[in-house]
This record gives sequence, structure tokens and C-alpha cells, in this order.
Amino acid sequence: MKFIGYDIGSSSIKASIVDAKGKLIAHTKHPNNEMPIDSPEPGWAEQNPEYWWKIFCTVTQKILTENKINPNDIQGIGISYQMHGLVLVGEDKMPLRPSIIWCDSRAVSVGEEGFNAIGEEKCMKEVLNSPGNFTVSKLKWVKENEPEIYDKVWKFMLPGDYIALKLTSEATTTITGLSEGVFWDFEKSQVSETIMNQFGIDSQLVSDVVENFKIQCKVSAKGAEESGLARDIPIYYRAGDQPNNALSLNVMNPGEIAATGGTSGVVYGITDNIISKEPVRINNFAHINHTNENPRIGKMLCINGAGIQYSWLRHQVAQGKESYYDLNLISSQIPIGSDDLLIFPFGNGAERMLNNKDIGSSIHNLNFNRHKSEHLYRAGLEGIAYSFVYGMDILMNDGLQKGIIKAGGDNLFRSPMFAETIATLQNVEIQIIDTTGSTGAARAAAMGAGAFNSIGEILMDKDIITTYHPHNENKSHYEESYNKWRDKLNQILNN
Repeated sequence: MKFIGYDIGSSSIKASIVDAKGKLIAHTKHPNNEMPIDSPEPGWAEQNPEYWWKIFCTVTQKILTENKINPNDIQGIGISYQMHGLVLVGEDKMPLRPSIIWCDSRAVSVGEEGFNAIGEEKCMKEVLNSPGNFTVSKLKWVKENEPEIYDKVWKFMLPGDYIALKLTSEATTTITGLSEGVFWDFEKSQVSETIMNQFGIDSQLVSDVVENFKIQCKVSAKGAEESGLARDIPIYYRAGDQPNNALSLNVMNPGEIAATGGTSGVVYGITDNIISKEPVRINNFAHINHTNENPRIGKMLCINGAGIQYSWLRHQVAQGKESYYDLNLISSQIPIGSDDLLIFPFGNGAERMLNNKDIGSSIHNLNFNRHKSEHLYRAGLEGIAYSFVYGMDILMNDGLQKGIIKAGGDNLFRSPMFAETIATLQNVEIQIIDTTGSTGAARAAAMGAGAFNSIGEILMDKDIITTYHPHNENKSHYEESYNKWRDKLNQILNN
């Protein structure tokens, strides 16, 4: 028995195949270069859902062919996807417009208007969030600004729902997905009437709600022909990339924390408390194992501008001539604090943790006689790390328990300097675990099929790549540099 998992990102699509014991058999991604993001207007970000499907089919055929795996040997599918995107499909089940993806900030004012109309107390009690710049606000934006498109909508979907539609011809979604779009009422355990009425959305546009870790739908004849998978393979699992990242790292219970430093940066901790004092800066979603009887809420803080800044430095400053590994080595030669050079990574749309302000990325204290390119690389990594520390302080003040942080081995946490900065300033241990989002999705599909009960059963000591501990001997230097960065950020925000 084999199971396949996918990670539908905004940069690439990854696929993994595991056996019935969760052992990784194969992994690949496509394309090798980052997928393009269109920005027709400042602050907008769009991608073509049909392009995702094309890449999905390519990566499926690639992993099966290169590893000589018979499609009939695949017994289940798991899907992870970029969160908060909006896909609109007509009755022909084709997209009506490009997807408005996670880092698009056009609907900020729409969400604020809805939040003010509903009221903070009611919003936080029912849906645990402000509508903010989430899927529901993007849907209302289309209704207000593109009524000719909205009138043709058969279903609105999240990116993972759309891939499932293409595979199975069935329109389905999950509680986890609806909560990340701010459609789910946690009090009544149903689609929120308050949200739907306030935003003027017909409940008929909601797809059928299915459970995680059970058969959600099965691959259709058309889906099989286009993707290369076999007909009738069940989809057992679907979740946004951050809940899925947490599952991949075996972060499932209160007090456990997952982090990722990809295009965006995220800290995602589990709590059983359906209360938050932060309607904007923090978001609270139904984790993949959430039930009414045993609440499991993923308390999430997102930094839109994270790895995308490091990518920008690599391509624009290093001109793509150095690998990320090389940049990590080069930056480690510069002392803590980068000789007072400060970089802020907030150049990828409105930042929720900054109360939805879009302050852009900026460089401060640049001295042409002192600073070289390696200072930029170090200051860039430090700025992203400091953003994590700043955000974690917000989470802890909102009741998240501080514990071991777990991160995958395929992102910014590969940089010892980056991880040690966070570990030292937060006084926590950080474990880097050998897993990926697509591998986690494949293992979740195996769980859904009953192959094993939890990720914890199959993770072993050898899966921990490395552990970072606080560098207490250098803590004063880290704190001095971070305090300068934080003070400058507060000055920018106040202005």
C-alpha cells in the first residue's frame, strides 16, 4: 500500500509517496523555478488555478514515472494547500477569474467594515477572528467590484478544494478550511449565519462539508485521465499549509508549537481555549483534529514578508550566483547586529501582526563605507528572525504556552544563525525535523485509511535533524540588536 501527498504552494507544487508505515519512498516538486504571481495593481496577488492543475498533473506523472510506481498501488491521497486563497468556479466547474491568493491585500478595508458592523465581541465569540483580509472578505470584494463575475459563481473554494474538484468532479470542503476563510461558527458548529448575512453571501455557494481522516471523495475518470492517478482513489485528507505543517511535525495538542519560514513566516501553536484578545494580529482556526467535545484551535501568527525577502536578496543582490547555503555561510561571518544595519521584511502586502498595515520593506543605517553585501544578507536574516520573536511575544501575551518549537528542514530554519537567534531571544529549544508538507499530507492520508493512528507513532529520533538551544553567552548581544530593531519598528508604525 502506498499513499501520495501534495503541497500546493504559491511557489511550487510538491509531491511525496509513503508506504503503509509512513516511510518516505519518493519526493519531488515542480517547477524548479518559483511559479509566477501576478500583481495587476499594487497590493494585489493572483494566480491561475488552471496553472496549479497543470503543475499538479506534471508533478504527479513525474513522481510516478521516475520511481516506477504503478498508479493502482496508490491507496489514498492527502492535500495540503496555500491558505486563504479564493477560487471562484462556475457551473461548468471552471475558474471564473484568477485566484486571489493569500498575500493579496485588496480586501483589508472590506474585512474591517464587516468587523465593525458585526462588532468585536460577536466576531470573536462566534468565528474567533476578524474577517480581516481572509477569504470571506475577498469574496465580498468580488461581489462589490466584479458583479458580472460574482453572478456566475456556482461555488467559492479554497485552493485545495479546487484541486480536489479537478480530481473528483465533486465540490467539497472542510471545517478547517471554512474556519480559515472565517466562515465557521464555533458556537453553533455550522457555517456562520452572521458572516453570510453581513457579507450578503448565499449559503448555496458553500461546498459540501466533509471530515478529515475519512473518505472525502474519489478520483473521477476525468481526474484520473488528466492527472495520471488511478480512478476511485479516495482523498482522505485536506488542510491548509500551516495546520498541515503542524501535523507533519506531530504538533497536535495544547502547548505544542510549529513554525515555518518559507515565502511567509508562521508560528502556529495549539490550544484548547476558544478565547482570544487579539481580533486582528492573531488568527484562530479549527485544527485538523478539532471537535466540539475536544477543541483544538490553531493559534496562528503570520508574517507575509519572510523568505520572500531572503529570496529577493539572493536574486537581486547576489544575482542568483550564490545558493541559500552559501548565503547562510557568508552571513554567519558578520557579527550579531550586522554592524547596526537594520532590515525590515514587511514588503509582501498588509501584515496582520502589524494591525493590517502595509509598511513595506526597508533598510536603515546603511553606511556605504562600512557595509557590504554580506551585511545585507545577515541583516536580512536577522530582520526575519526578529519578526518571529516580535510575533511570538504577541502569541504568548494571548495565552499560548511556550514550549519546544518544531520546524521542518526545508526552509529558513536550515540557517543555524536564523534558528539560534530565535532560540536565544525566546529562550526555547528548536527541533528541526526531517519532513515536508507533502510528506505530512501523504502520512495523513495513510492515517485516514487506518494504516496507523498518529504521526507520533512513526516519527523516530533519526527524524530530528538537529536541535538548537539558546546561546546564553551571547544573549546580551542578541537582545541589544533586537531592541534596536523593535524600537525602530515601533517608530515606523507610530509614524
